[in-house]
Amino acid sequence: MSEPTREQTGADQPTPKGSGDLASKSPRSGPIGGDISAIVEGFGTRFRIPVLVSRHSQTSVMGLFALVNGVLSIALMSMAAVVTGQAFIFPSLGPTAFLLFYTPTLPAACPRNTIFGHAIGVAAGYLALVIFGLTEAAPALATEVTWPRVGAAAVSLGLTSGFMVWLKVPHPPAGATTLIVSLGILKTPAQLTVLMIAVVLMVGQGMVINRLAGIDYPSWAPRRPA
Repeated sequence: MSEPTREQTGADQPTPKGSGDLASKSPRSGPIGGDISAIVEGFGTRFRIPVLVSRHSQTSVMGLFALVNGVLSIALMSMAAVVTGQAFIFPSLGPTAFLLFYTPTLPAACPRNTIFGHAIGVAAGYLALVIFGLTEAAPALATEVTWPRVGAAAVSLGLTSGFMVWLKVPHPPAGATTLIVSLGILKTPAQLTVLMIAVVLMVGQGMVINRLAGIDYPSWAPRRPA
């Protein structure tokens, strides 16, 4: 008995387009399975920042990304301030948000630099208040600027700048944070604690949003160049 030919077995017949891919992929487990999960995954991938930048103007994409997330992040912190009555929103948080959502891969925007930078600013600002005897004084914006206040502002910014460089944790918005403290706008231990909690929450927002957008945002220290 003769063996069946290739034509009879269909060994050389082309596989319908896409059927091999479907056969090789097993259904996903979880609440969304099969084709639906692939559609959702593809939709999410299509709108990630690296994909959008490859198809559209980088300036337009990053500008829109910074706009949307700047509004979202500060709105959330403002809501926390309204609900708790605490200072979860302050001027230097704005520049931090800009760094997190416009230049998230720069060292200045990484969690380590952001948190340590603001912590240095807070410590330097409060130390300057102690040195110049201003811990109980009214904020500079509510009174005239005095010579002790000038000294506190200058010393606080100098200490913040120096220690950020020496510790290799530069974060420019921390320069504004230390002036907020040394000018007496936020100065009590409770206020400064809330300030640092707000910074940590902002970093958490930046980490979640950037990673969902497909940006390789670091977990702590800046990533080393490849």
